[in-house]
Amino acid sequence: MRFNRGARLDTSQVRDRRGGGGFPGGRIGAAGGGLGLVGVIVAVIIAMTGGGGDGSVAGGLLEQLGGASAGNQAADNSELEASCRTGADAAANDDCAVVAIVNSVQAYWKSALRGSGTAYTSSPTVFYSGSTSTGCGQGSASMGPFYCPSDKTVYIDLSFWNDLETRFGADASTFTQAYVIAHEYGHHVQDLLGTMDTMTTRSGPESDSVRLELQADCFAGVWAEHASTVPGDDGQVLISDITDADIEGAVETAGRIGDDWIQAHLGGRNPDPSQYTHGTAAQRQTWFRTGYSTGDANRCDTFGATDLG
Repeated sequence: MRFNRGARLDTSQVRDRRGGGGFPGGRIGAAGGGLGLVGVIVAVIIAMTGGGGDGSVAGGLLEQLGGASAGNQAADNSELEASCRTGADAAANDDCAVVAIVNSVQAYWKSALRGSGTAYTSSPTVFYSGSTSTGCGQGSASMGPFYCPSDKTVYIDLSFWNDLETRFGADASTFTQAYVIAHEYGHHVQDLLGTMDTMTTRSGPESDSVRLELQADCFAGVWAEHASTVPGDDGQVLISDITDADIEGAVETAGRIGDDWIQAHLGGRNPDPSQYTHGTAAQRQTWFRTGYSTGDANRCDTFGATDLG
């Protein structure tokens, strides 16, 4: 995956709550952080292994806590503003790469939803370290990246990229990071379209939760197919190239975050379909590939599908 070195980045789409600024010029590799991916997988793992928690938690969402608010936790974007100006910065710095990816994903959906009857409204991504307040309650790094519908915000502790490799044995290349982020913004699109409002079943192999997650994977694939043609606010394409190896890395990662793989390899038990909230490894791979091969969000109707793969 390559960035257009001359494209301008928009750091206003990101809010940095880490307190100590970013890590300019280097890759972030601190140990610790989230166990899950594209959802509150950690809560599911705890429930499966007898540690308590709510196994019905829908992936990509925090359990909504009545009356919870995001509070006034301060953000300081000064480091990002100074370090993340162009695509050249995105190529050299993980923080800036995420900024560029967020810019690209949001630019795509703003264009794609134009004329659909649903206007795209921007959703910020919050960088945090350890834990942070959200509109859905207290978020922590152990939850992995997640989207909160109450405040329409994506949250990520960037040390999670290290967990992809050390805990999941997955690819953690820049494009795989893009897949994770695009999946979360897929949830934002579902929120805007009202899809989340129709959900009733939270676990099971054909549950609404599984269908929601598989659709978000498909939406991520749709963005990926168009990514190298999506311009930023300055009219320049942000991402200049995505390779077959990039796509296969994302597909490999999708295979490591299916419910069956997580239950077997992280939960240490035989897979239990009644507890599925994200879909199997094969399903997640299939729906990401569907989005990427077609580039058509209309082909992502997991809720109307009789066979999820």
